[in-house]
Amino acid sequence: MSDIEIGITPVDDRYLTDASGYSGQADRVFLPVDHDGVGDVMREAAARGVAVTVAGAGTGVTGGRVPQGGWVLSLEKLNRLEVHSGYAIAGAGVGLGDLQAAAARSNQLYPPDPTEISAFLGGSISTNASGSRSFKYGATRNWIERLRVVLADGRTMDIGRGDVIDFDPGLIPTPSVTKNTAGYLLRPGMDWIDLFCGSEGTLGVVTEARLRLLPAAKAVLAGVVFFEAADAALDAVDEWRGSGARMLEYLDAHSLELLRPRFSEIPAAARSAILFDHELESEEDEEVDRWLERVEHAHAMAEESWFATSLRDRERFRVFRHALAEIVNDKVRRSGALKMNTDYAVPVERNLEMLAYYTTRLEKEFAGRYVIFGHIGDGHVHINLFSDPADPAPANALLLEFARHAVQLGGTVSAEHGLGKRKRHLLEVQYTAPQIALMRAVKQRLDPENRLGRGTLWAA
Repeated sequence: MSDIEIGITPVDDRYLTDASGYSGQADRVFLPVDHDGVGDVMREAAARGVAVTVAGAGTGVTGGRVPQGGWVLSLEKLNRLEVHSGYAIAGAGVGLGDLQAAAARSNQLYPPDPTEISAFLGGSISTNASGSRSFKYGATRNWIERLRVVLADGRTMDIGRGDVIDFDPGLIPTPSVTKNTAGYLLRPGMDWIDLFCGSEGTLGVVTEARLRLLPAAKAVLAGVVFFEAADAALDAVDEWRGSGARMLEYLDAHSLELLRPRFSEIPAAARSAILFDHELESEEDEEVDRWLERVEHAHAMAEESWFATSLRDRERFRVFRHALAEIVNDKVRRSGALKMNTDYAVPVERNLEMLAYYTTRLEKEFAGRYVIFGHIGDGHVHINLFSDPADPAPANALLLEFARHAVQLGGTVSAEHGLGKRKRHLLEVQYTAPQIALMRAVKQRLDPENRLGRGTLWAA
């Protein structure tokens, strides 16, 4: 192994934590510069019997990249990026914002749009991340054409869409939701890409991907539509699901209150908001007028709402949407608590039922200490609790209750973040013991010594 690959010690704290505040420990950190370097690290780890945790940008909130001993393998130097007509080749350490910007410069679009664009591509593949545009385009898995992967023993794979796995993993039923990344996707005859994508760095190290790109829209209409009542906003979502929008996002009253100090132009009477955007043939597309009619019909605050077609103004709306997550995370960090949030999704026809349950229980147990926001078009909103750092038990109990209710309604305990280490107990909320045994059999087949991502998805 070269000098740069023999490991750095002591390990910098930035490799020992994630955005949730969850922390761990490790003996060394490795920063290989290419695919072959990753293979060298994994072969050396195998020879020594050392556990390896793969680290991306650290934007996750489930502790998947947080080591519990052993070595950290950071992919930050794997930042090769090539954009071609219809596809891109990107290393696992490429930031999503850089990938999207490079695609845009060639008048193309990489559809997956996780809110945190500073995340690395490798992390988004490991969790099958999605985000706001998943309402139209689905999650990351849909856009992968090829992967380069290093296995736990250092062997490498170069796999393409349609390369079928060479064993029968059994079948695990998936919930009736548009987004699900809880545990492994397993079905007979599946291909390798679908197996590795969403496996949270426990089956192999993804080093590079070939990703499908689309032609960029000729124009886009974006809107932040304010409502004086939450019920009107929720009714509007049901009406607008068939509009052809590529994004439908929700902000509740508590979310708007957190945003007001930074965005004074939020109407004083607003108690909820729906964010949308819609691809157009031109800025004069008739769809613009249709959206104005939809907003009027929905009894929204039409005059006070914000609409834009220019790239500059649409970027302002993206910053507005992302600012909420930043504010929530900063508020949690300053309190000294761990981030307490949900990533549950339910079938869209049960969305209102789930939201009513959330609100009733939150007002009873955490009144004034929560926000609800997120991907309401997919029946997937995030609950964030502001809990007492000295007593996290009430928050943990409520989040577990919510998980069980989501599954009871046919939903999932993880729509886009994965379960990592912090939420691995939720795997048994969604799946039966025999189904989890199928997942663990696949893990045993690819990583028989359980060295890769140890502690993620299950304790040992």
